[in-house]
Amino acid sequence: MSDDIPAAPPPAPTLGEAFKYWLKLGFISFGGPAGQIAMMHQELVERRRWISEHRYLHALNYCMLLPGPEAIQLAIYISWLMHGVRGAVMAGVLFFLPAFALLSLLAGIYLAYGDVPQVAGVFYAIKPAVVAVVLFAAWRIGSRAIKNEVLLGICALAFVGIFFFKIDFPWIVLAAGILGALGNAMGGKLASKFKGGGGHGASHKQYGPALIDDDTPPPAHARFTWTRLVVTTLAFVTLGAAPLLALRGSGTLLDMGEFFTAAAFLTIGGAYAVLPYVYQAAVEHFGWLTGPQMMDGLALGETTPGPLIMVVTWVGYIGGVTKQVLADPVAAGLAGASVATFFTFLPSFWFIIAGAPVVEATRGELKFTAPLTAISAAVVGVIVNLAVFFAWHTFWPQASEAAPFAGPFDWLSVVVAVAAFLALWKYKVDIMKVIGACALLGLALSFVR
Repeated sequence: MSDDIPAAPPPAPTLGEAFKYWLKLGFISFGGPAGQIAMMHQELVERRRWISEHRYLHALNYCMLLPGPEAIQLAIYISWLMHGVRGAVMAGVLFFLPAFALLSLLAGIYLAYGDVPQVAGVFYAIKPAVVAVVLFAAWRIGSRAIKNEVLLGICALAFVGIFFFKIDFPWIVLAAGILGALGNAMGGKLASKFKGGGGHGASHKQYGPALIDDDTPPPAHARFTWTRLVVTTLAFVTLGAAPLLALRGSGTLLDMGEFFTAAAFLTIGGAYAVLPYVYQAAVEHFGWLTGPQMMDGLALGETTPGPLIMVVTWVGYIGGVTKQVLADPVAAGLAGASVATFFTFLPSFWFIIAGAPVVEATRGELKFTAPLTAISAAVVGVIVNLAVFFAWHTFWPQASEAAPFAGPFDWLSVVVAVAAFLALWKYKVDIMKVIGACALLGLALSFVR
Protein backbone atom coordinates (compact mmCIF):
# COMPACT_ATOMS: atom_id res chain seq x y z
CA MET A 1 0.00 0.00 0.00
CA SER A 2 1.29 3.49 -0.84
CA ASP A 3 2.31 5.71 2.06
CA ASP A 4 -0.24 8.36 1.12
CA ILE A 5 -3.19 5.95 1.31
CA PRO A 6 -4.59 5.61 4.85
CA ALA A 7 -4.43 2.15 6.39
CA ALA A 8 -7.46 2.55 8.67
CA PRO A 9 -10.96 3.94 8.20
CA PRO A 10 -11.64 7.47 9.47
CA PRO A 11 -13.35 8.09 12.82
CA ALA A 12 -17.13 8.17 12.72
CA PRO A 13 -18.44 11.74 12.38
CA THR A 14 -20.70 13.07 15.09
CA LEU A 15 -24.18 14.27 14.20
CA GLY A 16 -22.87 17.83 14.54
CA GLU A 17 -19.98 17.21 12.15
CA ALA A 18 -22.33 15.64 9.65
CA PHE A 19 -24.71 18.61 10.07
CA LYS A 20 -21.94 21.01 8.98
CA TYR A 21 -21.23 19.00 5.84
CA TRP A 22 -24.87 18.63 4.75
CA LEU A 23 -25.50 22.33 5.40
CA LYS A 24 -22.47 23.23 3.26
CA LEU A 25 -23.69 20.90 0.50
CA GLY A 26 -27.08 22.61 0.47
CA PHE A 27 -25.38 25.92 -0.35
CA ILE A 28 -22.96 24.63 -3.00
CA SER A 29 -25.01 21.92 -4.74
CA PHE A 30 -25.03 23.49 -8.20
CA GLY A 31 -25.02 21.60 -11.48
CA GLY A 32 -28.22 19.59 -11.18
CA PRO A 33 -28.28 15.95 -10.07
CA ALA A 34 -25.18 14.95 -12.02
CA GLY A 35 -23.10 17.73 -10.51
CA GLN A 36 -24.48 17.08 -7.03
CA ILE A 37 -23.77 13.35 -7.27
CA ALA A 38 -20.21 14.14 -8.40
CA MET A 39 -19.75 16.56 -5.50
CA MET A 40 -20.88 13.96 -2.96
CA HIS A 41 -18.63 11.32 -4.50
CA GLN A 42 -15.60 13.59 -4.33
CA GLU A 43 -16.25 14.57 -0.71
CA LEU A 44 -17.76 11.44 0.86
CA VAL A 45 -15.92 8.69 -1.05
CA GLU A 46 -12.58 10.26 -1.96
CA ARG A 47 -11.82 12.80 0.76
CA ARG A 48 -13.72 11.95 3.94
CA ARG A 49 -14.10 8.20 3.21
CA TRP A 50 -17.43 8.02 5.03
CA ILE A 51 -18.64 5.41 2.50
CA SER A 52 -16.89 3.13 0.01
CA GLU A 53 -17.32 3.52 -3.72
CA HIS A 54 -19.14 0.18 -4.01
CA ARG A 55 -21.66 1.11 -1.30
CA TYR A 56 -22.02 4.58 -2.80
CA LEU A 57 -22.84 3.22 -6.27
CA HIS A 58 -25.21 0.62 -4.83
CA ALA A 59 -27.15 3.36 -3.05
CA LEU A 60 -27.05 5.55 -6.16
CA ASN A 61 -28.45 2.78 -8.36
CA TYR A 62 -31.42 2.39 -6.00
CA CYS A 63 -32.05 6.14 -5.93
CA MET A 64 -31.97 6.24 -9.75
CA LEU A 65 -34.89 3.80 -9.78
CA LEU A 66 -37.07 5.95 -7.55
CA PRO A 67 -39.47 8.75 -8.38
CA GLY A 68 -38.11 12.04 -7.15
CA PRO A 69 -34.74 13.82 -7.17
CA GLU A 70 -32.03 11.16 -6.98
CA ALA A 71 -29.29 13.42 -5.57
CA ILE A 72 -31.24 14.41 -2.46
CA GLN A 73 -32.34 10.80 -2.00
CA LEU A 74 -28.72 9.69 -2.17
CA ALA A 75 -27.84 12.24 0.52
CA ILE A 76 -30.74 10.99 2.66
CA TYR A 77 -29.60 7.37 2.13
CA ILE A 78 -25.97 7.96 3.15
CA SER A 79 -26.90 10.07 6.18
CA TRP A 80 -29.53 7.47 7.17
CA LEU A 81 -26.87 4.75 7.10
CA MET A 82 -24.65 6.78 9.41
CA HIS A 83 -27.15 8.38 11.80
CA GLY A 84 -30.54 6.75 11.33
CA VAL A 85 -33.79 8.64 10.89
CA ARG A 86 -32.36 11.81 12.48
CA GLY A 87 -29.56 11.80 9.93
CA ALA A 88 -31.95 11.18 7.05
CA VAL A 89 -34.20 14.09 7.99
CA MET A 90 -31.21 16.36 8.63
CA ALA A 91 -29.49 15.68 5.30
CA GLY A 92 -32.69 15.89 3.27
CA VAL A 93 -33.93 19.15 4.77
CA LEU A 94 -30.51 20.82 4.61
CA PHE A 95 -30.16 19.77 0.97
CA PHE A 96 -33.19 21.75 -0.18
CA LEU A 97 -33.55 24.42 2.54
CA PRO A 98 -31.02 26.93 1.07
CA ALA A 99 -32.62 26.57 -2.37
CA PHE A 100 -36.08 27.03 -0.83
CA ALA A 101 -35.00 30.26 0.87
CA LEU A 102 -33.15 31.57 -2.20
CA LEU A 103 -35.89 30.77 -4.71
CA SER A 104 -38.55 32.27 -2.42
CA LEU A 105 -36.44 35.43 -2.10
CA LEU A 106 -35.85 35.62 -5.85
CA ALA A 107 -39.54 35.05 -6.56
CA GLY A 108 -40.41 37.95 -4.26
CA ILE A 109 -37.86 40.21 -5.98
CA TYR A 110 -39.05 39.03 -9.38
CA LEU A 111 -42.64 39.94 -8.66
CA ALA A 112 -41.82 43.24 -6.97
CA TYR A 113 -39.04 44.65 -9.14
CA GLY A 114 -38.93 42.71 -12.41
CA ASP A 115 -35.66 41.94 -14.16
CA VAL A 116 -32.35 42.58 -12.39
CA PRO A 117 -29.60 42.99 -15.01
CA GLN A 118 -26.78 41.95 -12.68
CA VAL A 119 -28.58 38.77 -11.66
CA ALA A 120 -29.31 38.01 -15.32
CA GLY A 121 -25.61 38.46 -16.05
CA VAL A 122 -24.65 36.00 -13.33
CA PHE A 123 -27.11 33.45 -14.69
CA TYR A 124 -25.82 33.96 -18.23
CA ALA A 125 -22.29 32.85 -17.30
CA ILE A 126 -23.35 30.07 -14.93
CA LYS A 127 -25.29 28.25 -17.67
CA PRO A 128 -22.19 27.22 -19.70
CA ALA A 129 -20.51 26.27 -16.43
CA VAL A 130 -23.42 23.94 -15.73
CA VAL A 131 -22.87 22.34 -19.16
CA ALA A 132 -19.26 21.63 -18.14
CA VAL A 133 -20.24 20.34 -14.69
CA VAL A 134 -22.80 17.89 -16.08
CA LEU A 135 -20.42 16.63 -18.79
CA PHE A 136 -17.63 16.25 -16.22
CA ALA A 137 -19.97 14.35 -13.92
CA ALA A 138 -20.90 11.99 -16.76
CA TRP A 139 -17.21 11.30 -17.31
CA ARG A 140 -16.51 10.76 -13.60
CA ILE A 141 -19.46 8.47 -12.97
CA GLY A 142 -19.03 6.68 -16.28
CA SER A 143 -15.36 5.93 -15.63
CA ARG A 144 -16.41 4.08 -12.48
CA ALA A 145 -19.71 2.52 -13.51
CA ILE A 146 -18.73 1.37 -17.02
CA LYS A 147 -16.00 -1.27 -16.79
CA ASN A 148 -16.54 -3.31 -19.96
CA GLU A 149 -17.91 -3.23 -23.49
CA VAL A 150 -21.34 -4.60 -22.48
CA LEU A 151 -21.98 -1.76 -20.04
CA LEU A 152 -20.62 0.73 -22.57
CA GLY A 153 -23.11 -0.64 -25.13
CA ILE A 154 -25.99 -0.19 -22.68
CA CYS A 155 -24.83 3.38 -22.04
CA ALA A 156 -24.74 4.11 -25.79
CA LEU A 157 -28.17 2.56 -26.37
CA ALA A 158 -29.62 4.67 -23.56
CA PHE A 159 -28.23 7.85 -25.12
CA VAL A 160 -29.50 6.94 -28.59
CA GLY A 161 -32.91 5.98 -27.20
CA ILE A 162 -33.50 9.19 -25.28
CA PHE A 163 -31.76 11.61 -27.68
CA PHE A 164 -32.88 10.38 -31.08
CA PHE A 165 -36.06 8.44 -30.33
CA LYS A 166 -37.33 10.42 -27.31
CA ILE A 167 -37.95 7.23 -25.31
CA ASP A 168 -39.17 8.09 -21.83
CA PHE A 169 -36.66 7.55 -19.04
CA PRO A 170 -38.76 4.93 -17.15
CA TRP A 171 -38.69 2.67 -20.24
CA ILE A 172 -34.92 3.06 -20.51
CA VAL A 173 -34.55 2.08 -16.84
CA LEU A 174 -36.83 -0.91 -17.33
CA ALA A 175 -35.00 -2.07 -20.45
CA ALA A 176 -31.58 -1.74 -18.79
CA GLY A 177 -32.77 -3.65 -15.72
CA ILE A 178 -34.13 -6.45 -17.92
CA LEU A 179 -30.85 -6.63 -19.85
CA GLY A 180 -28.94 -6.90 -16.58
CA ALA A 181 -31.23 -9.63 -15.27
CA LEU A 182 -31.04 -11.58 -18.55
CA GLY A 183 -27.27 -11.24 -18.70
CA ASN A 184 -26.94 -12.58 -15.17
CA ALA A 185 -29.37 -15.44 -15.90
CA MET A 186 -27.25 -16.57 -18.86
CA GLY A 187 -24.30 -17.08 -16.55
CA GLY A 188 -20.67 -17.46 -17.55
CA LYS A 189 -18.64 -14.57 -18.87
CA LEU A 190 -21.74 -12.51 -19.65
CA ALA A 191 -22.91 -12.63 -16.02
CA SER A 192 -19.49 -11.44 -14.88
CA LYS A 193 -19.97 -8.27 -16.92
CA PHE A 194 -22.67 -7.17 -14.47
CA LYS A 195 -20.75 -7.51 -11.22
CA GLY A 196 -20.71 -3.77 -10.89
CA GLY A 197 -18.56 -0.77 -11.57
CA GLY A 198 -17.03 0.49 -8.34
CA GLY A 199 -15.91 -2.55 -6.42
CA HIS A 200 -13.86 -2.60 -3.25
CA GLY A 201 -10.65 -3.21 -5.09
CA ALA A 202 -10.77 0.01 -7.07
CA SER A 203 -11.96 2.02 -4.11
CA HIS A 204 -9.32 0.61 -1.76
CA LYS A 205 -6.48 1.27 -4.20
CA GLN A 206 -7.47 4.89 -4.63
CA TYR A 207 -8.81 6.11 -1.32
CA GLY A 208 -8.21 3.62 1.50
CA PRO A 209 -10.70 1.92 3.84
CA ALA A 210 -14.02 3.69 4.35
CA LEU A 211 -16.11 4.08 7.47
CA ILE A 212 -18.95 2.24 5.70
CA ASP A 213 -16.80 -0.13 3.66
CA ASP A 214 -17.76 -2.87 1.21
CA ASP A 215 -17.99 -5.52 3.92
CA THR A 216 -19.33 -3.33 6.74
CA PRO A 217 -22.60 -4.89 7.96
CA PRO A 218 -25.68 -2.64 7.99
CA PRO A 219 -26.29 -0.98 11.39
CA ALA A 220 -29.23 -2.13 13.49
CA HIS A 221 -31.56 0.61 12.23
CA ALA A 222 -30.83 -0.40 8.59
CA ARG A 223 -31.93 -4.03 8.95
CA PHE A 224 -35.23 -4.92 7.36
CA THR A 225 -38.23 -6.00 9.45
CA TRP A 226 -41.88 -6.03 8.44
CA THR A 227 -42.84 -4.26 11.66
CA ARG A 228 -40.49 -1.37 10.94
CA LEU A 229 -41.78 -1.10 7.36
CA VAL A 230 -45.43 -0.94 8.45
CA VAL A 231 -44.79 1.55 11.27
CA THR A 232 -42.68 3.79 9.03
CA THR A 233 -45.30 3.76 6.27
CA LEU A 234 -48.12 4.61 8.68
CA ALA A 235 -46.07 7.49 10.08
CA PHE A 236 -45.54 8.96 6.61
CA VAL A 237 -49.18 8.50 5.63
CA THR A 238 -50.10 10.50 8.73
CA LEU A 239 -47.51 13.18 7.94
CA GLY A 240 -49.03 13.59 4.47
CA ALA A 241 -52.71 13.28 5.32
CA ALA A 242 -52.79 15.62 8.34
CA PRO A 243 -51.73 18.76 6.41
CA LEU A 244 -54.13 17.95 3.57
CA LEU A 245 -56.98 17.69 6.06
CA ALA A 246 -55.90 21.00 7.61
CA LEU A 247 -55.96 22.63 4.16
CA ARG A 248 -59.53 21.59 3.39
CA GLY A 249 -61.51 24.63 2.32
CA SER A 250 -58.38 26.60 1.41
CA GLY A 251 -58.85 26.11 -2.33
CA THR A 252 -55.52 26.82 -4.00
CA LEU A 253 -53.32 25.47 -1.19
CA LEU A 254 -55.29 22.21 -1.09
CA ASP A 255 -55.01 21.94 -4.88
CA MET A 256 -51.25 22.43 -4.56
CA GLY A 257 -50.96 19.81 -1.84
CA GLU A 258 -52.86 17.21 -3.83
CA PHE A 259 -51.16 18.01 -7.13
CA PHE A 260 -47.58 17.99 -5.85
CA THR A 261 -48.20 14.78 -3.93
CA ALA A 262 -49.23 13.14 -7.21
CA ALA A 263 -46.32 14.76 -9.07
CA ALA A 264 -43.85 13.40 -6.50
CA PHE A 265 -44.72 9.86 -7.56
CA LEU A 266 -44.40 10.67 -11.27
CA THR A 267 -40.90 12.16 -11.29
CA ILE A 268 -39.14 8.98 -12.48
CA GLY A 269 -36.31 10.25 -14.65
CA GLY A 270 -35.71 13.42 -12.67
CA ALA A 271 -37.01 16.93 -12.96
CA TYR A 272 -37.04 17.15 -16.75
CA ALA A 273 -39.32 14.14 -16.95
CA VAL A 274 -41.96 15.81 -14.80
CA LEU A 275 -41.60 19.47 -15.80
CA PRO A 276 -44.01 19.18 -18.76
CA TYR A 277 -46.58 17.73 -16.35
CA VAL A 278 -46.02 20.55 -13.85
CA TYR A 279 -46.14 23.14 -16.63
CA GLN A 280 -49.42 21.82 -18.01
CA ALA A 281 -51.12 21.80 -14.62
CA ALA A 282 -49.66 24.98 -13.12
CA VAL A 283 -50.00 27.15 -16.24
CA GLU A 284 -52.87 25.74 -18.26
CA HIS A 285 -55.12 24.05 -15.70
CA PHE A 286 -54.76 25.92 -12.40
CA GLY A 287 -53.43 29.26 -13.72
CA TRP A 288 -50.95 29.65 -10.86
CA LEU A 289 -48.47 31.44 -13.15
CA THR A 290 -47.92 32.26 -16.81
CA GLY A 291 -45.77 30.40 -19.33
CA PRO A 292 -42.98 33.04 -19.34
CA GLN A 293 -42.95 33.03 -15.52
CA MET A 294 -42.57 29.26 -15.55
CA MET A 295 -39.64 29.49 -17.96
CA ASP A 296 -37.97 32.15 -15.83
CA GLY A 297 -38.38 29.89 -12.83
CA LEU A 298 -36.78 27.02 -14.71
CA ALA A 299 -33.77 29.21 -15.54
CA LEU A 300 -33.44 30.11 -11.86
CA GLY A 301 -33.80 26.46 -10.87
CA GLU A 302 -30.95 25.54 -13.20
CA THR A 303 -28.62 28.14 -11.72
CA THR A 304 -29.33 27.97 -8.00
CA PRO A 305 -28.19 25.29 -5.55
CA GLY A 306 -30.37 22.30 -4.81
CA PRO A 307 -32.24 19.86 -7.05
CA LEU A 308 -33.77 21.24 -10.23
CA ILE A 309 -37.21 20.10 -9.07
CA MET A 310 -36.96 23.01 -6.60
CA VAL A 311 -38.65 24.94 -9.40
CA VAL A 312 -41.83 23.81 -7.60
CA THR A 313 -40.93 26.32 -4.86
CA TRP A 314 -41.05 29.05 -7.50
CA VAL A 315 -44.36 27.74 -8.85
CA GLY A 316 -45.85 27.60 -5.36
CA TYR A 317 -44.66 31.09 -4.40
CA ILE A 318 -45.96 32.81 -7.52
CA GLY A 319 -49.15 30.73 -7.41
CA GLY A 320 -49.78 31.75 -3.81
CA VAL A 321 -49.41 35.43 -4.71
CA THR A 322 -51.41 35.15 -7.95
CA LYS A 323 -54.33 33.41 -6.25
CA GLN A 324 -54.06 35.62 -3.12
CA VAL A 325 -54.17 32.69 -0.68
CA LEU A 326 -53.38 35.21 2.08
CA ALA A 327 -53.82 38.98 2.23
CA ASP A 328 -50.10 39.75 2.54
CA PRO A 329 -48.26 38.93 -0.71
CA VAL A 330 -45.08 37.71 1.00
CA ALA A 331 -47.04 35.48 3.39
CA ALA A 332 -49.12 34.20 0.46
CA GLY A 333 -46.01 33.40 -1.55
CA LEU A 334 -44.30 31.63 1.35
CA ALA A 335 -47.45 29.62 2.07
CA GLY A 336 -47.64 28.42 -1.53
CA ALA A 337 -43.89 27.71 -1.69
CA SER A 338 -44.01 25.75 1.59
CA VAL A 339 -46.95 23.58 0.51
CA ALA A 340 -45.43 22.83 -2.90
CA THR A 341 -42.02 21.97 -1.44
CA PHE A 342 -43.31 19.88 1.49
CA PHE A 343 -45.52 17.63 -0.61
CA THR A 344 -42.92 17.27 -3.36
CA PHE A 345 -40.19 16.01 -1.03
CA LEU A 346 -42.09 14.05 1.64
CA PRO A 347 -42.22 10.83 -0.48
CA SER A 348 -38.43 10.94 -0.97
CA PHE A 349 -37.90 10.46 2.77
CA TRP A 350 -40.34 7.54 2.80
CA PHE A 351 -38.63 5.85 -0.16
CA ILE A 352 -35.34 5.80 1.74
CA ILE A 353 -36.35 5.26 5.36
CA ALA A 354 -38.84 2.52 4.46
CA GLY A 355 -37.21 1.03 1.35
CA ALA A 356 -33.46 1.25 1.88
CA PRO A 357 -33.35 -1.62 4.45
CA VAL A 358 -34.50 -3.93 1.64
CA VAL A 359 -31.72 -2.60 -0.61
CA GLU A 360 -29.11 -3.14 2.10
CA ALA A 361 -30.32 -6.71 2.59
CA THR A 362 -29.86 -7.53 -1.12
CA ARG A 363 -26.50 -5.78 -1.56
CA GLY A 364 -24.39 -8.90 -1.95
CA GLU A 365 -26.68 -10.86 -4.28
CA LEU A 366 -25.81 -10.69 -7.97
CA LYS A 367 -29.39 -11.42 -9.06
CA PHE A 368 -30.34 -8.06 -7.52
CA THR A 369 -27.16 -6.11 -8.26
CA ALA A 370 -26.87 -7.09 -11.96
CA PRO A 371 -29.99 -5.11 -13.01
CA LEU A 372 -28.83 -2.14 -10.94
CA THR A 373 -25.38 -2.25 -12.54
CA ALA A 374 -26.97 -2.18 -16.00
CA ILE A 375 -29.23 0.69 -14.94
CA SER A 376 -26.21 2.61 -13.67
CA ALA A 377 -24.59 2.29 -17.13
CA ALA A 378 -27.80 3.46 -18.82
CA VAL A 379 -28.01 6.47 -16.52
CA VAL A 380 -24.58 7.62 -17.70
CA GLY A 381 -26.01 7.78 -21.23
CA VAL A 382 -28.96 9.79 -19.93
CA ILE A 383 -26.61 12.22 -18.16
CA VAL A 384 -24.69 12.74 -21.41
CA ASN A 385 -28.03 13.50 -23.06
CA LEU A 386 -28.70 16.07 -20.32
CA ALA A 387 -25.33 17.70 -21.03
CA VAL A 388 -26.22 17.89 -24.74
CA PHE A 389 -29.62 19.36 -23.85
CA PHE A 390 -28.03 22.06 -21.69
CA ALA A 391 -25.39 22.81 -24.35
CA TRP A 392 -28.01 23.17 -27.07
CA HIS A 393 -30.09 25.68 -25.12
CA THR A 394 -27.00 27.54 -23.91
CA PHE A 395 -25.13 27.82 -27.21
CA TRP A 396 -28.30 28.51 -29.26
CA PRO A 397 -30.43 30.43 -26.73
CA GLN A 398 -33.21 31.13 -29.26
CA ALA A 399 -33.45 27.55 -30.50
CA SER A 400 -36.62 25.45 -30.36
CA GLU A 401 -37.71 21.96 -31.38
CA ALA A 402 -39.08 23.34 -34.63
CA ALA A 403 -35.92 25.35 -35.36
CA PRO A 404 -33.08 23.62 -33.49
CA PHE A 405 -30.37 26.05 -34.62
CA ALA A 406 -32.37 29.27 -34.86
CA GLY A 407 -30.87 32.55 -33.80
CA PRO A 408 -27.24 33.51 -33.28
CA PHE A 409 -24.64 31.04 -32.00
CA ASP A 410 -23.34 32.20 -28.59
CA TRP A 411 -19.60 31.66 -29.01
CA LEU A 412 -18.80 33.28 -25.64
CA SER A 413 -20.82 30.60 -23.85
CA VAL A 414 -18.81 27.94 -25.68
CA VAL A 415 -15.54 29.51 -24.52
CA VAL A 416 -16.79 29.62 -20.92
CA ALA A 417 -18.00 26.01 -21.08
CA VAL A 418 -14.71 24.72 -22.51
CA ALA A 419 -12.67 26.66 -19.96
CA ALA A 420 -14.85 25.38 -17.11
CA PHE A 421 -14.57 21.77 -18.30
CA LEU A 422 -10.78 22.01 -18.62
CA ALA A 423 -10.58 23.49 -15.12
CA LEU A 424 -12.60 20.58 -13.73
CA TRP A 425 -11.07 17.75 -15.77
CA LYS A 426 -7.44 18.70 -16.36
CA TYR A 427 -6.64 21.00 -13.44
CA LYS A 428 -8.93 19.38 -10.81
CA VAL A 429 -10.37 22.72 -9.71
CA ASP A 430 -13.17 22.45 -7.14
CA ILE A 431 -16.65 22.60 -8.70
CA MET A 432 -17.78 25.44 -6.45
CA LYS A 433 -14.74 27.56 -7.41
CA VAL A 434 -15.52 27.06 -11.09
CA ILE A 435 -19.16 28.07 -10.55
CA GLY A 436 -18.07 31.08 -8.47
CA ALA A 437 -15.57 32.26 -11.09
CA CYS A 438 -18.19 32.01 -13.83
CA ALA A 439 -20.71 33.90 -11.70
CA LEU A 440 -18.19 36.74 -11.17
CA LEU A 441 -17.47 36.79 -14.91
CA GLY A 442 -21.18 37.08 -15.65
CA LEU A 443 -21.54 39.90 -13.10
CA ALA A 444 -18.66 41.77 -14.74
CA LEU A 445 -20.13 41.26 -18.21
CA SER A 446 -23.45 42.70 -17.06
CA PHE A 447 -21.77 46.11 -16.59
CA VAL A 448 -20.13 46.22 -20.02
CA ARG A 449 -22.69 44.55 -22.33
